[in-house]
Parts: sequence; structure tokens; C-alpha cells
Amino acid sequence: MHADVLIAEIGSTTTLMNAFRLGQEPRYLGQGMAPTTVLEGDVRVGLSRALADLEAKLGSPLSYDRMLATSSAAGGLRMSVHGLVYDMTVRAAEAAALGAGGVIRQVTGGKMSPYDLMDLKALHPNLILIAGGTDFGERATALYNCEQIAALGMTDVPVLYAGNVQNQNVVTSIFQSAGIPLFLTENVYPKLDELNIEPCRRMIQRIFEQHIVKAPGMEGIRDMVTGPILPTPGAVMEAARLLYGEIGDLVVLDIGGATTDVHSVSEGSPEIAALATRPEPFSKRTVEGDLGLYVNARHLVDAIGLEELDRELAIDTEAVMAAYAPIPATEAQLKLTERLCLEAGQTALRRHAGKYRYIYLPEGRKTLTEGKDLSQVKYVVGTGGALTRLPHREHLLRQMADMNQNGAMLFPKPGEAALLFDNDYIMASLGVLSKDSPREALILMKRSMGL
Repeated sequence: MHADVLIAEIGSTTTLMNAFRLGQEPRYLGQGMAPTTVLEGDVRVGLSRALADLEAKLGSPLSYDRMLATSSAAGGLRMSVHGLVYDMTVRAAEAAALGAGGVIRQVTGGKMSPYDLMDLKALHPNLILIAGGTDFGERATALYNCEQIAALGMTDVPVLYAGNVQNQNVVTSIFQSAGIPLFLTENVYPKLDELNIEPCRRMIQRIFEQHIVKAPGMEGIRDMVTGPILPTPGAVMEAARLLYGEIGDLVVLDIGGATTDVHSVSEGSPEIAALATRPEPFSKRTVEGDLGLYVNARHLVDAIGLEELDRELAIDTEAVMAAYAPIPATEAQLKLTERLCLEAGQTALRRHAGKYRYIYLPEGRKTLTEGKDLSQVKYVVGTGGALTRLPHREHLLRQMADMNQNGAMLFPKPGEAALLFDNDYIMASLGVLSKDSPREALILMKRSMGL
């Protein structure tokens, strides 16, 4: 059998291999799976095993023209973000980093303290993002941070500067003198209340692709993967943006074993925009590191309460937790997993969506809004293991889509948003495919979702 393209999704524990035939009528051929082998020193072993599993499922050897990949292995794209004022340039830089698929491990605002620098040195991220100052505005803070970071001597960690354009020449001199790779892009916050995160988001993905091949265990990846390599969450965002062009405003929910990711692509309402206290990105990703169905299951159980779970599910929750597994093996485990899935999804959406805020002035109460306006969202999309494989996924996602019962969230009213499911679990793969084959990626995505 022949495939035009194979797309590997290299996770922290599992590597998936998806096969596609492109052309006028693109087809999804199937999926293979194997444990990821980055920590064993060579990612190619896991890729070869996933390919062998795919061939076994297809019942024949598989030839292919090219291989693409997404990766969240070895902690994904670990980043630090350093800006001027948290509510302005830091938030803009964070939004760019998250939208690109970054895992943000440190955030600082203002001039970095010796303790901040110690933490950065210990973290040793994959990429450092420096912002600060509107164009032709404040300069000193970003330059100070650049000098201090350069003095740490981390010559194997690239730096991306996305701050005041006036600083670019000086910043270039600082990092060139230190022997540290530097990339420049447009300011993420060029004017007050103006976000410009797209150039930064694209640059982060290009840097990831250049440097991921040097990571321990990933050195030989180019022997097999010949095309683009994106951070897996960034690939899901690419897919969401592509789907937006076809169906309009949407939210994508990915509830995993360790985290819950929410991606939204929405212009929002002009009326609500007039009430906003700060700008929000058109495409936004949030990642909730405390909301996972396996790694963080105990946190979710505590949030709901043992007695409440015992009563609601008619199980002994503590006993179920003693033998809890990543994939539910018993009816009681399945009940608990689905309830934790609901809690994780609703909590993540509540954190991602904006809300109304009221302030009281001498002339009376004034209504403002904070956060992302999702009131115009037409579709809520479920992807990831839980929302593509759990038996009652439709009931769970409907409860999440209808959670704005009191109208306090900037989110659709109950019944307004339709549900879609990434049935083939290929959204991340199609995100990377969309980089050079957007038509085929869109057709395959719509087919996976039954559109």
C-alpha cells in the first residue's frame, strides 16, 4: 500500500503514526501506535515501531513519499517569557507563546531580579522570549533583561526578541557578543491596547523546528521526518484556525492525562468589545496544568469532594483511585473518569472564557468585560483521547457547551453551540499537514468531524 504522507505525533509517552493519501479525494488510511523512545536515547525506534504497527493494521507493507511530525516529547517546547508590565507586554508575549504550542515555565515582568535569573538558569528552557515596551516607548527594561540573560552564558538556548523595535540593533549586539543564537520579530505589543502576536507565534514554531532536532533523543529525527515538525498544541491551533475559515467561531477542547488545553478562534461581538478592559488575541490557547485525568486525577477528586463523588456515582471513590489507570479498566473507573473529564472541561472553559465585571462610580454601576469573548462561538469541538474515545462523550461535551446557565460568562447560552468530534483523532496531524496542503487537511478534518 502507498501513502503520500505519514504524520507522526510524538507524545511524552506514546507515538502515533497516521497515514494519508492526498490528491483530489484525500483519504485517511489508518493509525499505528507505539511507546515513545526519546528517553531511551533515540526517537527513531518509537517511530519505526509505530510504523510497523500501522502496517500490521493495514495488512501490508507501506511505502510513502514523506513524513511530517508534531512533538510534545521531553516536556514539549519549554519556554520562559520576560516582559515589562504583566497586563500588557507580558500577557501579549504569553499569548504568542501559548498559541505556538509552548509550555511556559517562567514568566517575569519588569527588570529581572537575581532570583529570577537563578530560576532561569536552573530551568534551562528550550527558548527564551523577551518583550517589553511599545515601539519607540520604554527601552531600558528589555535591554537590562537582555544583558542579564546574556551574562548567564546559556549558549545552547536561543532567544527571541519581540519588544520595542528601537532596541533591535543593541539586542543583536548583546547576544552576538555572548555567542547566543538570537531571532528577531515584530513587537507583540507595538501600541497601547494593540496586540500583534501572529509574527511572534510563527517565529516560535520555526525556531522549534530548527532546534528540536538537537534535543537529546531527537538527534536522528531528520533521518525519517523530512517535512515540518510542530509542537503538538501548536499544530492543534493551526487546525482550529483552518477550520474557522470554513465554519466560523469555534472552541476546541482537548482533555488529556496531564493537562487540559482550550483553543478558541473567534472575533467576538463588537458590542462586548466596546466594554473590554484589555485586548484579547483572535486565536487564543490556554493550558491548565492542574487539570488532567490521570496525572492530576487526585486534584480533580479533591475539587469535587470524595463524599460528593461517592453519592453522585454510587462508588467507593477512594477504592477506585487506589487502582486508577490511564485507560479505564472497570465500570467504576469509567464512571469516575467521565466525571473527572466533565470537571476538567468545565473548569478549563471557565478559566479560558471572559466574564462580565461591574464597577461602581458616582454616576452608578458600569459594566465592563475581562477576558476572551466567546459569545459568538458556533461550535465546540472535542479532540484528544477522552473526548474522542469515552462512551458518553456527547453527553459530557454537551454539558460543557451548556455550562453558561446564568449568563455570567462570555460564552454561548445553553443550546446555542453545536458539537463536533475529531472522531479519527487526527486534528494535530492535520494541523501540520495544513502548512503545505491546506485544502486536503480541511477535507480530511471535516470528514473526521462528520461535516
